[in-house]
Amino acid sequence: MPDVPVPFEAHPSGAYLHGTRADLRVGDLLAPGRRSNYGAGREAAFVYVTRTLDAATWGAELAVGDGPGRIYVVEPTGDLEDDPNVTDQRFPGNPTLSYRTREPLRVVGEIEDWAGHPPEQVATMRAHLAELAHDGVEAIED
Repeated sequence: MPDVPVPFEAHPSGAYLHGTRADLRVGDLLAPGRRSNYGAGREAAFVYVTRTLDAATWGAELAVGDGPGRIYVVEPTGDLEDDPNVTDQRFPGNPTLSYRTREPLRVVGEIEDWAGHPPEQVATMRAHLAELAHDGVEAIED
């Protein structure tokens, strides 16, 4: 049975997770300096990671690209800091367990059996992000 995302609940493994559409392999590095999956698609100064399946699922579902959403288990190679895009703006105290780093993340595995959010919830989130973009608000603040 697939893992269902539950907001604010740490993944039972305690691992760091990264949701994307990129097709990666164990040992690959996710590093800043590539085009962002969000906002205007500018070069990303950070790589983002979470300990919740819910946040990783959103990353996989909302990332740009044509491939399937993927959730990777990753290992930071440097220091992490709270993700101010989430913790300062929406969820003080970081209950989403969301972080960012300027150092690469090493892919150490993949969660293949996960359930996405309901289609209507994804559509609502996409509409909200489109509205923000129309208003000139960047989804990611570096």
